[in-house]
Amino acid sequence: MAQKPKYKVADMSLAEFGRKEIELAEHEMPGLMKMRRQYGTTKPLKGARIAGCLHMTIQTAVLIETLRELGAEVQWSSCNIFSTQDHAAAAIAKTGVAVYAWKGETDEEYMWCIEQTLVWPDGKPLNMILDDGGDLTGLVHTKFSQFLPGIRGISEETTTGVHNLNKMLKQGTLKVPCINVNDSVTKSKFDNLYGCRESLCDGIKRATDVMLAGKVALVAGYGDVGKGCCMSLRGFGCRVIVAEIDPINALQAAMEGYEVTTMEAAVERCNLFITATGCMSIISGKDFMRMKEDAIVCNIGHFDTEIDVAWINENAAEKIQIKPQVRRARTCAGDGSFRFCDETASGNQVLAQIELWCNQKKYNLGKSPVLERLDEEVAESHLDALDVKLTKLTPAQADYLGIPIDGPYKPEIYRY
Repeated sequence: MAQKPKYKVADMSLAEFGRKEIELAEHEMPGLMKMRRQYGTTKPLKGARIAGCLHMTIQTAVLIETLRELGAEVQWSSCNIFSTQDHAAAAIAKTGVAVYAWKGETDEEYMWCIEQTLVWPDGKPLNMILDDGGDLTGLVHTKFSQFLPGIRGISEETTTGVHNLNKMLKQGTLKVPCINVNDSVTKSKFDNLYGCRESLCDGIKRATDVMLAGKVALVAGYGDVGKGCCMSLRGFGCRVIVAEIDPINALQAAMEGYEVTTMEAAVERCNLFITATGCMSIISGKDFMRMKEDAIVCNIGHFDTEIDVAWINENAAEKIQIKPQVRRARTCAGDGSFRFCDETASGNQVLAQIELWCNQKKYNLGKSPVLERLDEEVAESHLDALDVKLTKLTPAQADYLGIPIDGPYKPEIYRY
């Protein structure tokens, strides 16, 4: 690859502000701080050259510095063109990390940023991938396949990325062992569910300044993200409608008291629309034509393919920018996941990277779940900060249940 800049961010003068935010965030991210204390002396990631593609936020800055504390070399890009917090990117660049991210990248700049993270200044390529959405993984497999033999593993954080991994696995094009961080309990039930519960309405209110009470909101998708969205909206007094394709999720929504119907049946009644499916073409041009005046439409999924933005661009009589670069409800309109929830995903990323780096031979080509003991370790690392006291099994109780005193406590088939 051609000579590259040491970093590229929006404004290095923001670094001091970013450092202050990182120091504050560390107090709200006790799990990663505990991992630094637990693994910092042994440096289990020594020799790892991790290329990361994940929202370049303050939370991610704490993750990056944790990976470095554990011995890794790190280069970074953001997985979303609008989600970067420029002060976070500047603060990390100032520490010597090669970070390529700024808020408001074009699609071409976005891919350029990812490419810069693949090779180190000494010419050595990446040997680990930490991904969120699958763009880094896809790029390496299609355009830089010469690096694949040297890569020990991939950890993938989001639903969209896992869908992409599943496609690659079925097509026989996935060439590196992967750990599915997204479906770990401490990611899906905390970042996805509780994180969206706190951040959705925060993002909507920052972007629009509207009162939500009494409005009718439609949430497309009732997975963990959709569940968190519904809880958030109902908490602010919205009347919530759910659209679903899965009969189990639809039944769950109905049992929680939500109306479940189709987009077509509900579109004229709703004031807000939230897409949370990970799919494409959820809201189309014909839906826009039937919406109420001043309807609010937002996407909380990883990419904005859920909403037909191209149709809006082609058919809008006029476009007025209310707030710069608002497209994704959590990480663009607001400041992303709240740090305590976001950290459960980061903790899983750290442990998955350690597992793949140190125990590569245990993992066959393909996609593996986060080990249950690692999931429990991530959860346990947060308990002291919440003053949670665990009950301890007696030897007799453990024997009766047929489980170890120190876990794992549930069979792999258990669904939390």
